[in-house]
Amino acid sequence: MPIERLDHVNLRTTRLAEMIQWYEEILGLSAGARPAFSMDGAWLYAGEVAAVHLVAVEDDGAAGSETALKLEHFAFRASGNPEEFRDKLQQRGVAYRRSGIEDMNLSAFNVWDPDGNHIHVDFVEG
Repeated sequence: MPIERLDHVNLRTTRLAEMIQWYEEILGLSAGARPAFSMDGAWLYAGEVAAVHLVAVEDDGAAGSETALKLEHFAFRASGNPEEFRDKLQQRGVAYRRSGIEDMNLSAFNVWDPDGNHIHVDFVEG
């Protein structure tokens, strides 16, 4: 039973509406169907995959942090023109750091969502 791919990331947040808006506007994900769980939340889709699951919590103590979770980042592979994504980030005033791995023709944009979660948006060029 080999692992095939990452299925989703589950994030706890006190800012559900703001997080939904950020993932839709900045990363182009779409809010979609979610089971009727007892807690409020949202599922954000990349195509047909519910890639980001958000769970609403009432206080910051219930939300994760780098020191509690030890999660440095998660990454999405993106298609299209990385310069257009850079322009979008700049136009919306989203802070980013660009890095890459030359041997892999990889250009990575490091961004942080409203809760401070570190995300790579990776483009393979060429």
